[in-house]
Amino acid sequence: MSREFELCPGRRIGGEQPCFIIAEIGQNHQGDLAIAKRMICMAKECGADCAKFQKSELEYKFNKKALERPYTSKHSWGKTYGEHKRHLEFSHDQYRELKKYAEEIGIFFTASGMDEMAVEFLHELDVPFFKVGSGDTNNFPYLEKTAKKGRPMVISSGMQSMNTMHQVYQIVKPINPNFCFLQCTSAYPLQPEDVNLRVISAYQSAFPDIPIGYSGHETGIAISVAAVAMGAKVVERHVTLDKTWKGSDHQASLEPNELVELVKAIRTVEKAMGSPVKQLLPCEMACNEKLGKSVVAKVTIPEGAVLTLDMLTVKVGEPKGFPPEAIFDLVGQKVKNKIEEDETITEEAVENHFKKVKC
Repeated sequence: MSREFELCPGRRIGGEQPCFIIAEIGQNHQGDLAIAKRMICMAKECGADCAKFQKSELEYKFNKKALERPYTSKHSWGKTYGEHKRHLEFSHDQYRELKKYAEEIGIFFTASGMDEMAVEFLHELDVPFFKVGSGDTNNFPYLEKTAKKGRPMVISSGMQSMNTMHQVYQIVKPINPNFCFLQCTSAYPLQPEDVNLRVISAYQSAFPDIPIGYSGHETGIAISVAAVAMGAKVVERHVTLDKTWKGSDHQASLEPNELVELVKAIRTVEKAMGSPVKQLLPCEMACNEKLGKSVVAKVTIPEGAVLTLDMLTVKVGEPKGFPPEAIFDLVGQKVKNKIEEDETITEEAVENHFKKVKC
């Protein structure tokens, strides 16, 4: 079982703690502050634990040529990639306003710091934890500097290898023990055959002392729910108000009704995981009383007879008697009185009767 740690004030992850659900707004707000607030409110109303954005200081994330390159996609908000990204980027003051709004309505707020300067700002903003996007997971200087800030970290692993993830663990762990890995495949939308949920199990084996989670870009909720059944302690999904909006992430995002269903399904699965101890449960007693079988006499058994297997059979009997699993133990036992054919074999009818305890 992975160790627990406090990801947000008063909210722990790992161990037996409930799955922490991140609604990744990202840049699906279309560069509109009012839409961003609506999405934070939507995440709260749908039951997510955290509303998350993506913060970049563009001149630190991209070089000049990357910002100047033409961007003619149908999803473009400008003639160049730089114009496009600037349209979608909120200012520091707008981030402060969004964080304040999230606090007022009662949902945790954070963002992926998409470059080192963005991490500096988010640290100043006092977010509860840093999200490391897949694009920076193999950026080791960035990881080291982020870890040294001392805040918990949630690290996605899209586009990475297991060898790289071992390196990430070795870099972060000595500096900051409060982090987790998310299995992730960086494709939008993600096809089921590329999800590789078994990586969750591989991470659990390779890194048993940290929580493991899942960041999904698939359509629908089934795969994310399956991740929780496999032990994911954090689930992150992109969210949108409308999948038809302009933007490359909307198609792989959940609309409000889907997010509600995801949260509900995750909480149901968590209840269903239950205990590893197999035993007769109180909720089964009614069925056991009605349909549970007993050992009965296959033939008339004389008083003082020693029971043999061909004298016995198993039926739903009234009254209840020895349970079916006791039939072999009854062989060789002596009966105290005559038992008619088809009668239940009760404890009172057998000398030195014993009680088998169901475990």
